[in-house]
Amino acid sequence: MADQLMRATAADGGIRVVGVVTSRLTEVARQRQGLSAVATVALGRTMAAGLLLASSMKRSPSRVNLRIRGNGPLGTILVDAGLDGTVRGYVDHPAVEVPANRLGKLDVGAAVGSQGYVDVVRDIGYGYPYSSTIELVSGEIGEDITHYLATSEQIPSALVLGVWMGADGVEAAGGLLLQILPQAAGNQDIVARLESRFASLGGFTPLIRAHKTLPQIFQDLLGDMDLQLLPGSQLVQFHCPCSRDRMVAALKILGEAELKDMIEKDKGAEATCHFCNQVYRLTLDQLVQVIQDLQAERQPIS
Repeated sequence: MADQLMRATAADGGIRVVGVVTSRLTEVARQRQGLSAVATVALGRTMAAGLLLASSMKRSPSRVNLRIRGNGPLGTILVDAGLDGTVRGYVDHPAVEVPANRLGKLDVGAAVGSQGYVDVVRDIGYGYPYSSTIELVSGEIGEDITHYLATSEQIPSALVLGVWMGADGVEAAGGLLLQILPQAAGNQDIVARLESRFASLGGFTPLIRAHKTLPQIFQDLLGDMDLQLLPGSQLVQFHCPCSRDRMVAALKILGEAELKDMIEKDKGAEATCHFCNQVYRLTLDQLVQVIQDLQAERQPIS
């Protein structure tokens, strides 16, 4: 199944459900950044969560930034996801491995750490972004984002995230977010049925590996609750907007003195993007040109 995001409602608009498949984009991140297995799962879950959170925003340039700051060996996880379906992310220490947990599975909670913070920033493209910080619950990502939704946004939510690693890389990844909106929150029968069905899912990646489509997953969960699929599916992808021009702009911020010091000591400049691992290099002559451009930009217009 192609990487995609789909939305639906049920119970006369009282239930909102969003599903996202991120298998390919998670594999792209793994390859570009040389991620270990546990780092792949942690980042993959966070990228899926970012896309699910961004899906509820209204304006096209809107984006969500997720930062997981745990006390585990992975360090910080940072994800940037947009309503347009683009996402990127990285972890501080991509090569980290940890022992399997008592069930023999990758121990994401130990790699992330159970103490620390989740920072969520929602940027709608103008004005001041809305930000919120909560404490980590488990480091398993899904539980932590669910806690954020209940605490900061006060929306009863159920969230399942997953990344399935095979011998050759990521075989399945994605997530499912179900939210009970105010008009249905008081209906205890609906709440109880949803809790029971969500608990019986057994994870998200087993459904994808069993070739279930997102509409089929929605139907199994909400087919008897006036399920309404919203038109069309949205393609999602790993996308980083970094460029040589952005690198040059960042160098200009350093100032002329710092640039001259780089020429003296390094005979050029090199920068690597944390998100996509793209390397940008400037020769000595190109760095001299940056300084000349900076000087010209400061000249008053006559």
